[in-house]
Amino acid sequence: MKLKQQNLPQLPAHISRPAYAIDEVTAGIAHIGVGGFHRAHQAAYTDALMNTGEGLEWGICGIGTRAEERSMRDALAAQDYLYTLVELDDRPDTEVRLIGSIRGMLLVDEDGSEAVVARLADPAIRIVSLTITEGGYCLDDSTGQFNAQLPQIQHDLQHPRSPVSVFGLLCAALAKRRGDGVGPFTMMSCDNLPHNGDVTRKATLAFAGLVDPDLARWIERNVSFPNAMVDRITPMTSTAHRQDLKHQHGLDDAWPVVCEPFVQWVLEDRFVAGRPAWEKVGVQFTDDVSPYEEMKIKLLNGSHLALTYLGFLRGYRFVHETMADPLFVEYIRRYMDEDVTPQLAPVPGIDLTQYKRTLIERFSNCAIADQLERVCSDGSSKFPKFTVPTINRLIADNAALDRAALVVAAWALYLRGVDENGVPYRIPDPRADFCQSLVAEDDGLAEHLLDREEIFGTQIPRSLAFREAFERNLLRLRTLGVSGTLDLLLTQ
Repeated sequence: MKLKQQNLPQLPAHISRPAYAIDEVTAGIAHIGVGGFHRAHQAAYTDALMNTGEGLEWGICGIGTRAEERSMRDALAAQDYLYTLVELDDRPDTEVRLIGSIRGMLLVDEDGSEAVVARLADPAIRIVSLTITEGGYCLDDSTGQFNAQLPQIQHDLQHPRSPVSVFGLLCAALAKRRGDGVGPFTMMSCDNLPHNGDVTRKATLAFAGLVDPDLARWIERNVSFPNAMVDRITPMTSTAHRQDLKHQHGLDDAWPVVCEPFVQWVLEDRFVAGRPAWEKVGVQFTDDVSPYEEMKIKLLNGSHLALTYLGFLRGYRFVHETMADPLFVEYIRRYMDEDVTPQLAPVPGIDLTQYKRTLIERFSNCAIADQLERVCSDGSSKFPKFTVPTINRLIADNAALDRAALVVAAWALYLRGVDENGVPYRIPDPRADFCQSLVAEDDGLAEHLLDREEIFGTQIPRSLAFREAFERNLLRLRTLGVSGTLDLLLTQ
């Protein structure tokens, strides 16, 4: 059965469907970057709230700024913006559920900048949320400053009436709201990066300051940017996922989303124009999200990077395959216990021992079949956020460096594009050519790679101890292979 609103009454009883009248939902949130994670996380929480009988004024209007988002829009539009969320786990009580909280989507390159800005300036829109990836905030990782030289930013500075970038659109909408006497919206990042609200604020104010300093001052006084910690493993939807949904549940969904059962959202309660009562469906509101995000970014995301490049070099292609190897499990346990945990402040309400045990279980989930390629992607943007802070602290504490240095050494070899079995693969990173150029020659590789401050900052290039640990582990990987290197490291 094709997924359409008119077909909902005919669906099998085991498929959960919206308990609310979909036609009564109105958009109070505009979300930029409708991808798998947004649909498995924020949109799912919002749908869950609507299923309780409230929050129908907090429907979501998607906004797409990239040409490749058209296929997502077309797939959703053809099925009345409904989609299926499929939880994947070895347990029998996983959920197959239809989500109806997204109620439309605009594309900049099709609907036009003017229409998108008008939608964002609509007084009904009280929250604009973002999942635009770590690299989408236009900040230079080496300086922390806004990079105004990016092509899309230069376009918007020269053509302020027809913006195409995220921050050009947001600032144009806020300027229109200010001019119309309409209050501001909250800007809420749901991206997986440290202090994501602060990062959003910095980028927005930097762009606004280049366009109109008065607007920048108005934004600084009136717009709120809550920080958030978000978590749910959401693999890329595959043809097999769509076929499984059709064959097992009789539902033809052009773009379902698959995810693990675990989901978490910790959010600072700073909203200038109201918010949904997400706390009624499991969102934890707090005054300070910092300890939660540091725990998650250093333990989950940092451990993901620690296993993903090594796993790929070894010849694995899924996270659970990597975690079926006892050497990898022991390595990750020791990385979390000995390198990361001593750096963490107490996290209210969280037992770190249990949290780490849960991470091992989540990484080992066979049913989710999370692709290593997904976790490997955009490494040049992930390293500064997920791994470099841990290494910097290890250096400052004169702690052991080999486990952390192995993560970087594995990435260096991974960038060569051939695993240890001789199988070639692509490098999914916007800066792939640049990164590969850093490791093209064996002679001077450590200097060429580690001295890139936009990736590794300033502390790592100055540390002779880290450079020696990196070169030591790079040599081991080349001569002993991944398994031999891990075996030696774990017996030291």
